[in-house]
Amino acid sequence: MCSNKHVGRLNLDDSPYDQDTYWGRFRHYFQRTNPFHLLTSSDTLEDSKCLYLKYRCGEPLAADVTEDEVWRAKALFESAYNPETGEKINFWARPAAFIPVNMVLAGGMMAYYKSTPGVVFWQWLNQTYNTWVGYKNKGSDDEITNTQLITSYVVATGTAIGTALGLNRLLVNSPALVGRFVPFVAVAAAHCVGTPLLKAQILKNGTPIYDDCHNKLGYSKNAAYASISDSIMNKIFIAVPPMLLTPLVMNYLERRGTLCRYPWVNFPAHVGFAGLFLTFLSPLAYALYAQRPHMPYKHLETDLREALCKKFYDRPPKFVYYEQSV
Repeated sequence: MCSNKHVGRLNLDDSPYDQDTYWGRFRHYFQRTNPFHLLTSSDTLEDSKCLYLKYRCGEPLAADVTEDEVWRAKALFESAYNPETGEKINFWARPAAFIPVNMVLAGGMMAYYKSTPGVVFWQWLNQTYNTWVGYKNKGSDDEITNTQLITSYVVATGTAIGTALGLNRLLVNSPALVGRFVPFVAVAAAHCVGTPLLKAQILKNGTPIYDDCHNKLGYSKNAAYASISDSIMNKIFIAVPPMLLTPLVMNYLERRGTLCRYPWVNFPAHVGFAGLFLTFLSPLAYALYAQRPHMPYKHLETDLREALCKKFYDRPPKFVYYEQSV
């Protein structure tokens, strides 16, 4: 992949939306998870990739190509290709598939939270999909071994299923609404154990850090801890709208007797409300964290600070940037 160092040109390492504002981050993530990108034809995706890479490498383009077209090409490229490796991502593992896939997974976990077979199946399916997506979207610096992948998958799946079944048994005499929140707790618990295990190599070796011009400065374990901690919290916040608001709506419908009169609406209603909240509210959770967060230079490891001091002749940058593992 070419770098983006041409003076007076668009900086394609950035977003067309201001990432220093909450609204700008919301628009950025809303665009990234736009499910309509899944409808883009293969030919259009290839044309967008070609335009994006040509511009990024400084190659001449047609005179009538506008900046908006370049940004759209970047958006379509990142919707179907790994931005770091350039490899095409499997259809259902793309960022644009986040809403249609997760509305079904979340709906299934919430609709069948009382059934032991239902809990086991939907929690297993959710963790299987999460692990697969995490692997398919890993960055070029992510070294995920088969052992890490399997360990993370088994532990996260076991945690999710064990938490859900355990809480269901513990809360058997609790109000119905309380039991409806169990799937969310199970998912949150799985994120807390699965993400660090999947990113164990990054915790061991550090994650890349950059200056404000996106020049790589080295690898930092402290930045890795910060990135993974933020990632866990971000994943949990993203699950809040569909998995905490949907139970409130469904509990209301149950109290009105709607689910008793029309039991067949249980699953589709859960899926529909989960999709609604995922589409319009989850980007609000995404936007809580910047895609390229920064940390003060003084928070880096001692040996890394010393190396940067020598490199910048005792005038190192005040802040360094790292990629968010969302």
